[in-house]
Amino acid sequence: MVTLCMTTVGTKVVETTAVSNTLAKGIREVEVGRAQTDDEATLERMGYAQELRRDLTLSQSFGVSFSVISVLTSIPYLFYYGLTTGGPAVMVWGWFFVSIFTMSVGLAMAEICSAYPTSGGPYFWAAMLSNPQNAPFVSWVTGWFNLIGQIARTAATSFACATFITVAAAINTDWVPSAGQTLGVFVAVLFAQGLIISCGVRTLRFLSNLSVPWVVLGIGCVVIAVLAKAPVHQPASFVFRTFIDYTFIAIDTPGWSQRASPAYVAVIGLYMALSALTGFDASAYMTEETHNAARTAPIAIVTSIGASALLGWILILALLFSMQDYDATAFAFNSVAQIFFDTLGPNGAIVLMVFVIGAAFWSGTFAIASNSRMLYAFCRDGAIPGCQLSRKIHPGTRTPLYAVWLVCLMSFIISLPILGDYSAYAGVLSIAPIGLYISFGVPIALRVIYADRFVRGPFHLGRYSYPIAIVALLWTAFITIVFCLPELNPVNALTFNYAPVAVAVVLAFSLASWPFLSRTWLTGALLRQTTGAPPAHNGKRRSSYLPFS
Repeated sequence: MVTLCMTTVGTKVVETTAVSNTLAKGIREVEVGRAQTDDEATLERMGYAQELRRDLTLSQSFGVSFSVISVLTSIPYLFYYGLTTGGPAVMVWGWFFVSIFTMSVGLAMAEICSAYPTSGGPYFWAAMLSNPQNAPFVSWVTGWFNLIGQIARTAATSFACATFITVAAAINTDWVPSAGQTLGVFVAVLFAQGLIISCGVRTLRFLSNLSVPWVVLGIGCVVIAVLAKAPVHQPASFVFRTFIDYTFIAIDTPGWSQRASPAYVAVIGLYMALSALTGFDASAYMTEETHNAARTAPIAIVTSIGASALLGWILILALLFSMQDYDATAFAFNSVAQIFFDTLGPNGAIVLMVFVIGAAFWSGTFAIASNSRMLYAFCRDGAIPGCQLSRKIHPGTRTPLYAVWLVCLMSFIISLPILGDYSAYAGVLSIAPIGLYISFGVPIALRVIYADRFVRGPFHLGRYSYPIAIVALLWTAFITIVFCLPELNPVNALTFNYAPVAVAVVLAFSLASWPFLSRTWLTGALLRQTTGAPPAHNGKRRSSYLPFS
């Protein structure tokens, strides 16, 4: 009787638990469904149909931006620049300084993203915030700077992955990888990343859950390993106070601290931190695949900056404290790989490089994903005549498959100059940070100029909105100038900073093509939003869901 009673009670407990779990699951499904309905309604108000699959939550949206920033990729790739342009003091304090103002840009963008959560990102925001007469043109120029900047960033990130692979392969050998060999690895990396993204957003969701712990664990392993195994540690005075100027191309020529001033070197030394902390905008382009996007994406943008800034600063400090030979590290094929080799030997260096390679691979993967969503939206609004394929959605994965592979192709094409001249290659990729920040600055400026047109979303800064936008705008103007300054002395064809040329080319193209292509531009929902034209879809949601033939 006692046993029977206990069994009955146990059965009731199990049944009660099952009912509770079922109710909880049902509540979660209702909440997701409600959020999805709200997301679709918001998207419809902006004139678009829900074509992409919404499958990303806050943690995955954060993972997208955090992975694209990937300080475990950018710092190892740019560490040599910091060592030669200002040295430890500029690297440490410059990172702290840049992080604060990058957060202001992120906050200003997050607030706008909350109001207009669509894959178009800055070009759509610019159209919504501008006056109707100028909206198409302003949006057109903004979109091209953003698209070209993203393609250059994607190419640089995936090429960094290829470089790390060749560096790891060359450790403790006499092999010196050529530009052609590195380019071959780069093509293989791009192809693998394209295949992964083609599988759809559910695969990206899984990779986002994997990428974040990979980067955090990798940084933790690097920090602990190099500090624990370093034969000699640099003193705090060296890490926090040492200024070094190697901004010359020959021993008998002065650096910029002598020709100009140490302040100039400190300013251009910010480039490492400025370039490393880009990519936070990636979540904005994934909003049409994100649940509760108006709140989720802005939070992901801001938190990814904060987390990356903190982890990056810790990584920089650990590497500087563990450095053995400054000059040998600064002029090594890869400075961080040299630190790994000096502290842990060849085998330990290869193990740590695996973490760096993995982080770079995920970074490039998510960069392509976000880039393809922006390209898809740009083509959806008629920005690129004859490129209707890029707005097609695969019926199975609901992914803009053609846009994904077009991004991969364009990333490969703009990397081809590496075969001829590295300075030409660097000149092409110099558009990445400056192009992106110009596209960020335009909607922020319009938000300040036409403050009455801005209708805030669920994520907003309250009374701090306007002053933060002003700070972000001033910072964007400042770093746009910094990106254009020459980095080595004397200035010649090899040391010239081609960023202003790249900006001029993009600006000239957008201005020259506008009179000829404006008839096809803004033919869809964006036109109706900016001009008040009646819907072209007879009250039904516009869709570019075109099955493959």
